[in-house]
Amino acid sequence: MIVVNDIHKSFGKVRAVRGVSFDAPDGKITGLLGPNGAGKSTTLRVLYTVLQPDQGSASIDGNDVVTNSLEARQRIGALPHGAGLYPHLTARENVAYYARLCGLDKNHIEERVEGIIELLDIGSFADRRCKGFSQGQRTRVSLARALVHNPQNIILDEPSNGLDVMATRALRELILKLKDAGRCVLFSSHVMQEVAALCDDIIIIANGKVAIDGSADSIRERTGCDGLEDAFVRSIEMVGED
Repeated sequence: MIVVNDIHKSFGKVRAVRGVSFDAPDGKITGLLGPNGAGKSTTLRVLYTVLQPDQGSASIDGNDVVTNSLEARQRIGALPHGAGLYPHLTARENVAYYARLCGLDKNHIEERVEGIIELLDIGSFADRRCKGFSQGQRTRVSLARALVHNPQNIILDEPSNGLDVMATRALRELILKLKDAGRCVLFSSHVMQEVAALCDDIIIIANGKVAIDGSADSIRERTGCDGLEDAFVRSIEMVGED
């Protein structure tokens, strides 16, 4: 479970996050939405333990991301937007290296890596160097790295970016399987159809604050909109009216 409690983060005079709070429980897919510059990426970076909040707290399965950052990292599998791969390593070597970094038993790494390669259907290019991979291939290998240590909490920042229709469909099925297995999935996307199809709960951030949260149906009802995209726009306008 991921818990965010009143976090603030500024960069000089820019107040990127201004009191964001939300819970992402186990066994659910929680969507984190927001326009560019809303503070969404900064919030995710706090959860990755890349940034420390100026105020407030966040925890992963009860482990504070600042005071217990190592334990928090061990409980998450993160797919940041634009996550880089080592270009001169093969896909398999990238995933195996990350497995070692996560402390997997060396006697089980090969079996685990092979399993995740099969799960994500990357066997056809697993032994090719990552330099020159397509965006979809890079995304699948990055996702394999994020899942290889079997984390309880998965943070996905626009995971379908660059994927074709079939790969996107397979990704959605995988995300639903993670939910059914009782994992906590925090999912960011700009594709409203994808959010509506996958997310149990949605948090919309605007101007560094939570504009609205709840199920897709409750957000539509509270904003008076029939579609989620219109509700998204209306909730951002409501923050601007505060």
